[in-house]
Amino acid sequence: MPALFSLWNSIQQYLLPHIEENIGALTEKEAMFVRVAELACVDRHIGPYRWSGFGRKPKDRKAMALAFIAKAVWNFPTTAALVEYLKAGPAIRRLCGWERAMDVPSESTFSRAFAQFSEGGLACLVHEGMVRAYMAEGTECVSRDSTAIEAREKPAAKKPRGCRAEKAPYGQKPKKRLELQPKRGMEENIADLPNLCDTGAKRNSKGALCHWTGYKLHLDVAKGGIPVAAIITSASTHDSQAAIPLAQMSGDRLAYLCEVADSAYDAEQIRAFSRLHGRVPIIDRNRRGKSGVPMEAGHEAMFRSGRGASERANSELKDNYGGRFVRVRGAAKVMAHLMFGVIALTAKQLFNLLE
Repeated sequence: MPALFSLWNSIQQYLLPHIEENIGALTEKEAMFVRVAELACVDRHIGPYRWSGFGRKPKDRKAMALAFIAKAVWNFPTTAALVEYLKAGPAIRRLCGWERAMDVPSESTFSRAFAQFSEGGLACLVHEGMVRAYMAEGTECVSRDSTAIEAREKPAAKKPRGCRAEKAPYGQKPKKRLELQPKRGMEENIADLPNLCDTGAKRNSKGALCHWTGYKLHLDVAKGGIPVAAIITSASTHDSQAAIPLAQMSGDRLAYLCEVADSAYDAEQIRAFSRLHGRVPIIDRNRRGKSGVPMEAGHEAMFRSGRGASERANSELKDNYGGRFVRVRGAAKVMAHLMFGVIALTAKQLFNLLE
């Protein structure tokens, strides 16, 4: 928190006045973009995308990465809308790094750069750096939830019935993913999760079953609505399958005391993994059959507050930071698009702690 306060003070007292002195008064959105860009510190991760000295020199990748953050901040539905706004708005254009409208790259150049950022996981690395740098003190509670991500692509072909990725020895039952995950590392667990586009179904807040084609974004959210970890899977993947990989990712980035999740995560393997790492699992019981198992005494209030934080984060990502405008195809590109929004949301929520 001291590092965050120091950065906030530097932005408010020195950076914003200096920028306004040179390019004029900033709108509220433009000032927010400056704060997000400073907190993201793209410079630390843009090295692999810079010109290596061979071949034709590419357009400035740092400016283009900042432009994709601006796309999330302004909630633009398409890259074409972003390019048009950059050419028309001198302030945001200069904040990204282009002096003249003619310097702004074409939409196709942005698309090529986005493909590189997706392949290298730039947005994920930037977000991880933000969490590690400004949440070093940890948090009391992490709330876990998923949200549907609609995509404009055809669902992948389903495997034939009876087809298994890993066959068990003769006479033995194949182990379930939840039984294997606690014994494996985070990267292996994430690689094992399906991430092809398919069709999913989930009950909404009113109990109605909704279907969609696309993906599912799994988020861990800290107190204050701050996203700390994210994983993308196929839409049909059950929420519980991403719980242990998310816990591994969050635990590697910050310390926390308890995990809050709804009844979709009610599995003994998830509870045991949480306790093994010194955390308290506050997971709603799945009402299997007519009789339900009550939650432990004293956990109801933390469950309600924690669930609210994750639901608000998912809603805000969709409503204000590009979560509803997925125009790219493939898990890597969809994840990159969403993570630029997560970066903007994380910065906003971190600075909200200081106000």
